[in-house]
Formats: sequence, C-alpha cells, structure tokens
Amino acid sequence: MGGHTSVTFLGAARTVTGSKFLVDTDGARVMVDCGLFQGERLWRRRNWEQLSVDPATVDAVVITHAHLDHSGYLPLLVKNGFSGPAYCTPETAELAAIILRDSAHIAEGDAAHADAAGYSKHQPALPLFDSGDAEKAIDLLTTVDHNTPTTIAGGIGLELRSAGHILGSAFAELELAGHRLLVSGDIGRPGHPLLLPPETPHAADTVVVESTYGNRQHRPEDDDVVADAITRTVERGGVVLMPAFAVDRTFVLLMVLARLETEGRIPSVPVYVDSPMALRALEVYQRAIARHDPQVRPEVTMASTEYRPARLRLAPGITESEKLNRPGKPCIVVSASGMATGGRVLHHLKHQLPNPRNSVVLTGYQVPGTRGRALLDGEKQVKIHGRYIPVRAEIHVANAYSAHADAEQMVQWLSAMKPPETAYVVHGEEDAARALAERLADELGWNAVVPRYLERVRL
Repeated sequence: MGGHTSVTFLGAARTVTGSKFLVDTDGARVMVDCGLFQGERLWRRRNWEQLSVDPATVDAVVITHAHLDHSGYLPLLVKNGFSGPAYCTPETAELAAIILRDSAHIAEGDAAHADAAGYSKHQPALPLFDSGDAEKAIDLLTTVDHNTPTTIAGGIGLELRSAGHILGSAFAELELAGHRLLVSGDIGRPGHPLLLPPETPHAADTVVVESTYGNRQHRPEDDDVVADAITRTVERGGVVLMPAFAVDRTFVLLMVLARLETEGRIPSVPVYVDSPMALRALEVYQRAIARHDPQVRPEVTMASTEYRPARLRLAPGITESEKLNRPGKPCIVVSASGMATGGRVLHHLKHQLPNPRNSVVLTGYQVPGTRGRALLDGEKQVKIHGRYIPVRAEIHVANAYSAHADAEQMVQWLSAMKPPETAYVVHGEEDAARALAERLADELGWNAVVPRYLERVRL
C-alpha cells in the first residue's frame, strides 16, 4: 500500500497500558482504542500531556472494549476537541458508560481529597476530566454489532469480532483501501467460564497484537491457591480481601467462590461485593445471560449459572462499606479497583493490611507502579491517601482467573492466520512484548516488531 497510510503508536508501546493507535489514510484519521495510561507516574503523567495530534482532527474512534486502558481517554479527547463517533459493540457501550462515569467520579473525589489533605502540587487540585466530559464522551458512543461489516470515516471498512475477553470485547478488522489491518484489543482465554473463546481472525496484511502475558503461562492450580488462602484465613479469624476489576472479574470470582463452596473446598462465610460499579456491571452481565447473547457460552443460563455463594451480600452503601474496614468476623470482601489504584478497596487495604490474620488475594494483572503490583512484588509498606501502611497480611496471587490469553494461547490464536507482512506487538511490558515477538518469529515465521512510543510506521 502507498506511503499515505500509517499507524502511530500513541500508547501501549513497550508498556501494558494506554492503548491508542492512530490510523491515517488519505481520506481519514481514525484512533483505534482510546485508553488511559495507568500505573507508574511516568505513564500516568502522559495522560496530562498534550496529545501529539490535535483531537479535533480525529474523524472517528474505534473502541475494542470498555476497560479504562482502552476507553478511558475518550472524555479527555472530547474535552480537547474530538466530536466524531466512537464505534463499539452495544455491550461495550453499556459497560463503558458505567466505567467512564465511575472514573470521572473517582477523579473528582481524588482531587477533592488531595485538596483537603493538602498533598496536591496544584491549588486547587483538578481532576483529569469531570463528569460533564464523561457524559459528552458517552453521547458519542455509536454501536455496531459483532460480525457486522460497516463503513466508517473516509470509506474505511470496520468489522468488530468477538475477543472473548470481557462482555462486548472485540478485535477490530479494518479495510484500508485494499490493505487489511487487524487490531487485537485484548484477547480472552479459551477457558473463560462465561464467554465463548475468541473468534478466529481473518487474514490481514498488518497485525497489532497485545502481549500482556507474552512471556507467561496461566497456572491451572490457582483454585488451590484461593481455597487454601480462604480456608487458612478464616481459621485464624481473618478477612480475605480480593481486589477485583469491577467489570467481568467480579462476576467470574463469584462463580469461582460459589463452585469452591459447593465442592466443600472453602467454608461458607459472608461474601461482600463492595463496588457500586461492579454491581452495575453485574446487571449488564445478567441481562446478557438472560437474552442468550451470542458471546455467552450456550450452556450458561440464569437458571444454570450458580454465581451466588450461599451468603452473598450485594450493594453495601457507604455505611456498610465502612463497616467492612473492620468486619469483626471472618468474611470475604470483593472490592474494586483490581490493581488498588482507587475506589473503596483502598479503605479496606488501609485497615486490613496491618493485621497478619488477614489475607489479600490478587486475581488479575498488576501493572507496574500500582499498589497491587507493589503487594505482588513483596513491598513491606504501601502508600495510601498520603500515608505509608505496613503490609503484614498474607499476599496471594491467582492469575488463572485473568481475562487475558497467556503466551501459548496467543500463539495458538494467531497461528490460524497466514503470516501478515508485519505484526506489531503492543500492550505488554517490554520483556513480555519481546518474548511474544520472538515466538511469533520462531514458531510462525512472522516478521514481528516491538514498536516504540510515538513511533509511526507506513502500511
């Protein structure tokens, strides 16, 4: 294809966060994914920097799924001049609305907290974006059903195909005047208890592919890790805190806890879901199951799906949430955010980390620079709301519930394609991205490249 078509990597290049890929053709400028940077200050600072392209010049956005590192920059893009459609699946639109409103609420709350505590460098402390920006972004969400080819800006063809990562997730196949581009978004694992495996990709000339677990394999024995952590913690009278992504992971964990309880592998104790966002997302998932959504495994129905542990407690208000800081009895608390970057889980960690009877079970990918990653790495103190909190609780890691395919599963998924001209390996820490690129070269014979931040390549 001619030199007038290019992709610029505005995020998720040699890092696992901030997915933003700018596609320029003779006729249009389209951003595939529009994610916030999370984790280390180095990355988070980039959210505050001026984008290297004028948002007003972007004709359209394509969002592969609702997670913040793929959708969370949209309110900022709108705030700075973007006014075009943001294409996504109907379920992504539902979940993104929940996530963007929550993110704005947290940003406003953090700014107010920083002001009150006096630890912001800015007076007054300002949120990255506010609820008004989030609502304007939500208004731009334009739904396209899975497997329904459509034409967007500049005559670009778009098809969103199921990625099996979270409800609504898709990989994007774009037709750019004879050049086919595949952008993976996040690819799910074949064993997701609720969603069907990712669809088989069509042939493409260029592939942009995630590598979150590009150098790792999920362990099947994580049920044992969780069962053992819960049993031992309850025996010593402690609390099991499970930081969990509000969308998808909370639902999956409830299914796991219900199963372990039914199998007699964990004691029946109260299980609290303390995340307003998770409860709103649970409703979206329940509706998808009730209507037999084609992404959902056909054997999963509202009647057959036992996602409720016997003593499940939903929807704690602020008062109930505060009681869970010191529950005074053995219980399990599932709360967001999953990497302990914000939300109610911070208050629970602040109160529960210092007590050696308690346990924290990390159930998802922990981006470098997050409190979750600090706990995973064995740090003895973590900073919460401006103060250092000692870590005396036991820390456990269970990645088998991840919604991401591991390295083996990614290679398997891509092996169904004939080799593209080039594959760009993104959305992974540098070691993981390089490891997956090497496997694609060695095992599939692909020309696989790990691009740099802000690098522009011709298609």
